[in-house]
Formats: sequence, C-alpha cells, structure tokens
Amino acid sequence: MNKKELTEYMKGLLDERMQVAWEAMEAAQDSANDQSKSSAGDKYETARSMGQLDRNMHARQYEQVRQERVILERIGETETLSRGAVGALMETTAGWFYISVSLGAVKFDNQTVLAVSSSSPVGLSFLGKEAGGEFQFLNKPHRIIAIH
Repeated sequence: MNKKELTEYMKGLLDERMQVAWEAMEAAQDSANDQSKSSAGDKYETARSMGQLDRNMHARQYEQVRQERVILERIGETETLSRGAVGALMETTAGWFYISVSLGAVKFDNQTVLAVSSSSPVGLSFLGKEAGGEFQFLNKPHRIIAIH
C-alpha cells in the first residue's frame, strides 16, 4: 500500500468535508441575515439566534477539519518510520492502521484502512511499537506485521 497516495486521498476527503462545512456555514449565515423583522420581534430574534448558532457550529466543524488537514500536510513530509508514531502506516493481524487523523474506516486501493489519531486508545497502543510488537484491539491481542 502506498502511504503517499493514501495521504493524498485522505486530504481529498478532508477537502470535501471542509467544503461542505463552509457551504453550510454560509447558508446558516444567509438564513440568519434573511430573517425579516415582523411585529413579533421575539420570533425574529429567536430565528436569528438559531441561525447564528448553526453558523457557529459549522464554523467549528470547518476549523476542526482544517486542523486535521494541516496534520496530514505534515505527515506527507515524514520519512519511513520504524516504530509506531504519527505518520506510521501499519499492517497488522487486525488489518491496516494509519496513525494520522481520526477519519475512521477509509476504503483505499481495495483495502480498508482505519485512520486513527495518535491520541485515540488504539493509536496510543501503537506508539513506540516495532514490527512484531503486540497490541490490543477490540479486546483481542494482535500483532504488527510491518510498518510502512
């Protein structure tokens, strides 16, 4: 499995998520701005407040995805690793794991890769481990076959 191609593919997934969050944020802002004042002032203020809350939620989602994208940019610059660390693509008896950002199951190259953060429980179990090392996943012991 090609780690560079996988990283680029995941960047594309994050770019799509950023675009969706941006568009939702703009739509919520437009909705809040379009509320026309009526004789029922409280109704206007409530609708406007709800639109602003939606906009803020989408802005937080956008920022989170943007930060994950930055992490992937940095990973693209790392060399091949011999131990579990951020940027390690690990082939294991439980399948493929990529210590990067929390994207979950990613279908790539006819395989499923679990993209996990280094701060997630499974990500933490990989840190510092070498090929041949063991880890727990879904309450079962597994072994690292290779690190790419």
